[in-house]
Amino acid sequence: MPKKYGSPLYRRLGDRFFSITVFSLGITVIACTILMAITLYSDGASAIREFGFWGFLRGRAWDPALKMEFGAFPFIVGTLITSIVSLLISFVPAVAVAIFTAEYSPKWLANIIDSLVNLIAAVPSVIIGLWGIFVFVPWMRDTFYMNIYMWCLNNFPSLLPFLGNPIGYGMASAVIILALMIVPYTTALTVEAINKVPKEQREAAYALGATKWEVIRMSVLPYARGGILAGVMLSFGRAIGETMAVAMLIGNNNNLPFSIFGPASTMPSVIVNEFREAVTSIHLSSLMAVGFYLFIISLIVNLIAAYIQRKFSMTAGRAV
Repeated sequence: MPKKYGSPLYRRLGDRFFSITVFSLGITVIACTILMAITLYSDGASAIREFGFWGFLRGRAWDPALKMEFGAFPFIVGTLITSIVSLLISFVPAVAVAIFTAEYSPKWLANIIDSLVNLIAAVPSVIIGLWGIFVFVPWMRDTFYMNIYMWCLNNFPSLLPFLGNPIGYGMASAVIILALMIVPYTTALTVEAINKVPKEQREAAYALGATKWEVIRMSVLPYARGGILAGVMLSFGRAIGETMAVAMLIGNNNNLPFSIFGPASTMPSVIVNEFREAVTSIHLSSLMAVGFYLFIISLIVNLIAAYIQRKFSMTAGRAV
Protein backbone atom coordinates (compact mmCIF):
# COMPACT_ATOMS: atom_id res chain seq x y z
CA MET A 1 0.00 0.00 0.00
CA PRO A 2 1.28 3.52 -0.75
CA LYS A 3 2.59 5.42 2.23
CA LYS A 4 0.42 8.28 3.44
CA TYR A 5 2.07 11.55 4.35
CA GLY A 6 0.22 13.33 7.17
CA SER A 7 -3.42 13.51 8.03
CA PRO A 8 -6.02 14.78 5.51
CA LEU A 9 -6.53 17.93 7.60
CA TYR A 10 -2.80 18.66 7.65
CA ARG A 11 -2.55 18.15 3.89
CA ARG A 12 -5.53 20.44 3.23
CA LEU A 13 -4.08 23.15 5.46
CA GLY A 14 -0.69 22.82 3.77
CA ASP A 15 -2.21 23.07 0.30
CA ARG A 16 -4.28 26.08 1.30
CA PHE A 17 -1.29 27.83 2.90
CA PHE A 18 0.80 27.23 -0.21
CA SER A 19 -1.99 28.51 -2.49
CA ILE A 20 -2.44 31.66 -0.41
CA THR A 21 1.32 32.29 -0.36
CA VAL A 22 1.71 31.91 -4.12
CA PHE A 23 -1.39 34.04 -4.78
CA SER A 24 -0.11 36.76 -2.43
CA LEU A 25 3.28 36.88 -4.12
CA GLY A 26 1.63 37.16 -7.53
CA ILE A 27 -0.61 39.98 -6.33
CA THR A 28 2.43 41.69 -4.81
CA VAL A 29 4.19 41.77 -8.18
CA ILE A 30 1.11 43.31 -9.82
CA ALA A 31 0.70 45.78 -6.97
CA CYS A 32 4.35 46.87 -7.18
CA THR A 33 4.00 47.47 -10.92
CA ILE A 34 0.84 49.53 -10.46
CA LEU A 35 2.41 51.46 -7.56
CA MET A 36 5.46 52.22 -9.68
CA ALA A 37 3.30 53.57 -12.49
CA ILE A 38 1.25 55.68 -10.08
CA THR A 39 4.38 57.11 -8.45
CA LEU A 40 5.99 58.02 -11.76
CA TYR A 41 2.81 59.63 -13.04
CA SER A 42 2.12 61.57 -9.85
CA ASP A 43 5.68 62.92 -9.69
CA GLY A 44 5.58 63.85 -13.37
CA ALA A 45 2.02 65.20 -13.33
CA SER A 46 3.17 68.83 -13.04
CA ALA A 47 5.13 68.64 -16.29
CA ILE A 48 2.36 66.72 -18.04
CA ARG A 49 -0.20 69.32 -16.99
CA GLU A 50 2.11 72.18 -17.96
CA PHE A 51 2.94 70.95 -21.46
CA GLY A 52 0.08 68.50 -22.05
CA PHE A 53 0.23 64.72 -22.27
CA TRP A 54 0.83 64.67 -26.03
CA GLY A 55 2.52 68.07 -26.04
CA PHE A 56 5.24 66.81 -23.71
CA LEU A 57 5.51 63.66 -25.80
CA ARG A 58 5.92 65.61 -29.06
CA GLY A 59 7.96 68.50 -27.66
CA ARG A 60 11.40 68.86 -29.23
CA ALA A 61 12.87 71.51 -26.93
CA TRP A 62 14.66 70.58 -23.71
CA ASP A 63 16.06 73.72 -22.11
CA PRO A 64 16.18 73.58 -18.28
CA ALA A 65 18.48 76.60 -18.01
CA LEU A 66 16.92 79.47 -19.97
CA LYS A 67 13.49 78.88 -21.49
CA MET A 68 12.38 76.16 -19.06
CA GLU A 69 10.87 74.18 -21.93
CA PHE A 70 10.75 70.42 -21.77
CA GLY A 71 9.85 67.87 -24.42
CA ALA A 72 10.52 64.13 -24.48
CA PHE A 73 10.51 63.58 -28.25
CA PRO A 74 14.33 63.75 -28.76
CA PHE A 75 14.87 61.16 -26.04
CA ILE A 76 12.17 58.86 -27.39
CA VAL A 77 13.77 59.04 -30.84
CA GLY A 78 17.22 58.39 -29.40
CA THR A 79 15.97 55.44 -27.35
CA LEU A 80 14.20 53.82 -30.30
CA ILE A 81 17.10 54.35 -32.70
CA THR A 82 19.76 52.96 -30.37
CA SER A 83 17.59 50.01 -29.29
CA ILE A 84 16.37 48.97 -32.73
CA VAL A 85 19.71 49.39 -34.50
CA SER A 86 21.63 47.56 -31.77
CA LEU A 87 19.09 44.75 -31.94
CA LEU A 88 19.51 44.47 -35.71
CA ILE A 89 23.29 44.43 -35.37
CA SER A 90 23.33 41.81 -32.62
CA PHE A 91 20.66 39.44 -33.96
CA VAL A 92 22.65 37.54 -36.60
CA PRO A 93 25.84 37.10 -34.51
CA ALA A 94 23.83 36.03 -31.47
CA VAL A 95 21.80 33.42 -33.37
CA ALA A 96 24.92 32.22 -35.21
CA VAL A 97 26.79 31.69 -31.93
CA ALA A 98 23.77 29.87 -30.51
CA ILE A 99 23.49 27.56 -33.53
CA PHE A 100 27.21 26.78 -33.41
CA THR A 101 27.08 26.12 -29.67
CA ALA A 102 24.01 23.88 -29.80
CA GLU A 103 24.54 22.05 -33.08
CA TYR A 104 28.17 22.07 -34.22
CA SER A 105 30.64 22.57 -31.37
CA PRO A 106 31.88 19.72 -29.18
CA LYS A 107 30.67 19.57 -25.61
CA TRP A 108 33.81 21.03 -24.04
CA LEU A 109 33.83 23.99 -26.42
CA ALA A 110 30.10 24.58 -25.92
CA ASN A 111 30.65 24.76 -22.16
CA ILE A 112 33.39 27.35 -22.63
CA ILE A 113 31.21 29.46 -24.92
CA ASP A 114 28.28 29.27 -22.50
CA SER A 115 30.52 30.39 -19.65
CA LEU A 116 31.85 33.32 -21.66
CA VAL A 117 28.34 34.35 -22.72
CA ASN A 118 27.17 34.29 -19.10
CA LEU A 119 30.28 36.23 -18.07
CA ILE A 120 29.57 39.00 -20.59
CA ALA A 121 25.96 39.20 -19.41
CA ALA A 122 27.12 39.49 -15.78
CA VAL A 123 29.58 42.35 -16.36
CA PRO A 124 28.13 45.60 -14.91
CA SER A 125 27.22 48.16 -17.53
CA VAL A 126 29.41 50.81 -15.90
CA ILE A 127 32.45 48.57 -16.43
CA ILE A 128 31.54 48.14 -20.08
CA GLY A 129 31.10 51.90 -20.29
CA LEU A 130 34.58 52.49 -18.86
CA TRP A 131 36.04 50.00 -21.31
CA GLY A 132 34.23 51.83 -24.08
CA ILE A 133 35.64 55.20 -22.99
CA PHE A 134 39.28 54.16 -22.63
CA VAL A 135 39.60 51.38 -25.24
CA PHE A 136 36.74 51.15 -27.72
CA VAL A 137 36.04 54.82 -28.47
CA PRO A 138 39.68 55.86 -29.18
CA TRP A 139 40.24 52.80 -31.35
CA MET A 140 37.04 53.24 -33.36
CA ARG A 141 37.60 56.99 -33.72
CA ASP A 142 41.14 56.63 -35.06
CA THR A 143 40.51 53.47 -37.10
CA PHE A 144 37.04 53.89 -38.62
CA TYR A 145 35.23 57.10 -37.80
CA MET A 146 37.89 59.49 -39.06
CA ASN A 147 38.57 57.44 -42.20
CA ILE A 148 34.88 57.33 -43.09
CA TYR A 149 34.51 61.02 -42.36
CA MET A 150 37.51 61.97 -44.52
CA TRP A 151 36.37 59.74 -47.37
CA CYS A 152 32.93 61.38 -47.35
CA LEU A 153 34.56 64.80 -47.09
CA ASN A 154 36.54 64.14 -50.28
CA ASN A 155 33.88 62.29 -52.23
CA PHE A 156 30.40 63.00 -50.84
CA PRO A 157 30.47 66.17 -48.75
CA SER A 158 26.67 66.27 -48.80
CA LEU A 159 26.68 63.32 -46.36
CA LEU A 160 28.65 65.17 -43.68
CA PRO A 161 25.56 66.56 -41.87
CA PHE A 162 24.26 63.01 -41.51
CA LEU A 163 27.60 61.72 -40.21
CA GLY A 164 28.29 64.42 -37.65
CA ASN A 165 31.56 65.13 -35.88
CA PRO A 166 33.53 61.86 -35.41
CA ILE A 167 34.81 62.64 -31.92
CA GLY A 168 34.05 59.08 -30.81
CA TYR A 169 31.30 59.83 -28.30
CA GLY A 170 28.02 59.60 -30.13
CA MET A 171 25.25 57.47 -31.53
CA ALA A 172 27.49 54.96 -33.36
CA SER A 173 29.62 54.11 -30.31
CA ALA A 174 26.59 53.72 -28.05
CA VAL A 175 24.81 51.48 -30.57
CA ILE A 176 27.81 49.16 -31.03
CA ILE A 177 28.43 48.83 -27.30
CA LEU A 178 24.72 48.28 -26.69
CA ALA A 179 24.69 45.55 -29.35
CA LEU A 180 27.59 43.86 -27.57
CA MET A 181 25.72 44.01 -24.27
CA ILE A 182 22.51 42.41 -25.54
CA VAL A 183 24.12 39.57 -27.52
CA PRO A 184 24.31 37.22 -24.47
CA TYR A 185 20.56 37.42 -23.81
CA THR A 186 19.58 36.43 -27.33
CA THR A 187 22.29 33.78 -27.46
CA ALA A 188 21.40 32.15 -24.14
CA LEU A 189 17.67 31.88 -24.86
CA THR A 190 18.29 30.72 -28.43
CA VAL A 191 20.56 27.93 -27.21
CA GLU A 192 17.95 26.91 -24.66
CA ALA A 193 15.21 26.91 -27.30
CA ILE A 194 17.31 24.83 -29.72
CA ASN A 195 18.18 22.29 -27.03
CA LYS A 196 14.46 21.83 -26.30
CA VAL A 197 13.73 20.71 -29.86
CA PRO A 198 12.74 17.00 -29.66
CA LYS A 199 15.27 14.51 -30.94
CA GLU A 200 12.59 12.95 -33.11
CA GLN A 201 12.24 16.25 -34.98
CA ARG A 202 15.83 16.02 -36.17
CA GLU A 203 15.71 12.28 -36.85
CA ALA A 204 12.66 12.65 -39.06
CA ALA A 205 14.44 15.24 -41.19
CA TYR A 206 17.59 13.10 -41.42
CA ALA A 207 15.46 10.10 -42.45
CA LEU A 208 14.15 12.14 -45.39
CA GLY A 209 17.73 12.77 -46.55
CA ALA A 210 18.20 16.31 -45.23
CA THR A 211 21.68 17.67 -44.65
CA LYS A 212 22.86 19.17 -41.36
CA TRP A 213 22.03 22.72 -42.41
CA GLU A 214 18.66 21.66 -43.88
CA VAL A 215 17.77 20.01 -40.58
CA ILE A 216 18.62 23.19 -38.71
CA ARG A 217 16.82 25.43 -41.18
CA MET A 218 13.66 23.38 -41.70
CA SER A 219 13.23 21.49 -38.43
CA VAL A 220 15.17 23.07 -35.58
CA LEU A 221 14.76 26.82 -36.12
CA PRO A 222 11.02 26.78 -36.91
CA TYR A 223 10.37 24.69 -33.79
CA ALA A 224 12.55 26.95 -31.62
CA ARG A 225 11.33 30.28 -33.01
CA GLY A 226 9.25 31.01 -29.90
CA GLY A 227 12.32 30.88 -27.68
CA ILE A 228 14.38 32.82 -30.21
CA LEU A 229 11.81 35.61 -30.39
CA ALA A 230 11.62 35.64 -26.60
CA GLY A 231 15.37 36.21 -26.48
CA VAL A 232 15.11 38.95 -29.08
CA MET A 233 12.39 40.77 -27.18
CA LEU A 234 14.25 40.36 -23.89
CA SER A 235 17.30 41.90 -25.54
CA PHE A 236 15.16 44.71 -26.92
CA GLY A 237 13.79 45.42 -23.45
CA ARG A 238 17.31 45.45 -22.04
CA ALA A 239 18.43 47.84 -24.78
CA ILE A 240 15.55 50.24 -24.09
CA GLY A 241 16.31 50.41 -20.38
CA GLU A 242 20.11 50.41 -20.53
CA THR A 243 21.45 53.47 -18.72
CA MET A 244 25.07 53.77 -17.64
CA ALA A 245 26.98 52.48 -20.66
CA VAL A 246 24.79 54.47 -23.05
CA ALA A 247 25.00 57.63 -20.92
CA MET A 248 28.79 57.36 -20.83
CA LEU A 249 29.22 56.92 -24.59
CA ILE A 250 26.35 58.60 -26.43
CA GLY A 251 27.53 62.20 -25.94
CA ASN A 252 24.24 63.43 -24.41
CA ASN A 253 22.80 65.91 -26.90
CA ASN A 254 19.26 66.90 -25.94
CA ASN A 255 18.21 68.37 -29.27
CA LEU A 256 17.22 66.99 -32.66
CA PRO A 257 18.41 66.18 -35.25
CA PHE A 258 20.83 63.43 -34.32
CA SER A 259 23.69 62.25 -36.55
CA ILE A 260 25.50 58.94 -36.90
CA PHE A 261 28.79 59.93 -35.27
CA GLY A 262 27.44 62.93 -33.39
CA PRO A 263 26.08 63.05 -29.83
CA ALA A 264 22.54 62.03 -28.98
CA SER A 265 20.54 61.15 -25.87
CA THR A 266 18.10 58.52 -24.66
CA MET A 267 15.37 58.47 -22.04
CA PRO A 268 17.44 56.63 -19.40
CA SER A 269 20.57 58.69 -20.11
CA VAL A 270 18.86 62.07 -19.66
CA ILE A 271 17.39 60.91 -16.36
CA VAL A 272 20.69 59.71 -14.93
CA ASN A 273 22.59 62.77 -16.21
CA GLU A 274 20.22 65.49 -15.00
CA PHE A 275 18.41 64.05 -12.00
CA ARG A 276 20.90 65.34 -9.42
CA GLU A 277 21.17 68.67 -11.21
CA ALA A 278 17.42 69.36 -11.27
CA VAL A 279 16.99 72.39 -9.02
CA THR A 280 13.51 73.45 -10.12
CA SER A 281 10.32 71.51 -9.52
CA ILE A 282 9.31 71.60 -13.20
CA HIS A 283 12.69 70.18 -14.23
CA LEU A 284 12.43 67.34 -11.75
CA SER A 285 8.82 66.71 -12.71
CA SER A 286 9.82 66.58 -16.39
CA LEU A 287 12.46 63.95 -15.66
CA MET A 288 9.88 61.88 -13.79
CA ALA A 289 7.51 62.29 -16.73
CA VAL A 290 10.23 60.94 -19.03
CA GLY A 291 10.51 57.98 -16.65
CA PHE A 292 6.75 57.48 -16.87
CA TYR A 293 6.85 57.36 -20.67
CA LEU A 294 9.81 54.99 -20.51
CA PHE A 295 7.78 52.77 -18.18
CA ILE A 296 4.91 52.72 -20.68
CA ILE A 297 7.20 51.86 -23.60
CA SER A 298 8.87 49.06 -21.63
CA LEU A 299 5.49 47.69 -20.58
CA ILE A 300 4.25 47.65 -24.18
CA VAL A 301 7.41 45.89 -25.36
CA ASN A 302 7.07 43.21 -22.68
CA LEU A 303 3.39 42.66 -23.46
CA ILE A 304 4.20 42.26 -27.15
CA ALA A 305 7.02 39.86 -26.25
CA ALA A 306 4.69 37.74 -24.13
CA TYR A 307 2.10 37.63 -26.91
CA ILE A 308 4.66 36.69 -29.58
CA GLN A 309 6.22 34.01 -27.41
CA ARG A 310 2.84 32.49 -26.56
CA LYS A 311 1.68 32.58 -30.17
CA PHE A 312 4.77 30.95 -31.64
CA SER A 313 5.08 28.47 -28.77
CA MET A 314 1.58 27.20 -29.52
CA THR A 315 2.40 26.75 -33.21
CA ALA A 316 5.95 25.44 -32.77
CA GLY A 317 4.84 21.84 -32.65
CA ARG A 318 3.24 22.16 -36.09
CA ALA A 319 6.35 23.74 -37.69
CA VAL A 320 8.33 21.30 -39.76
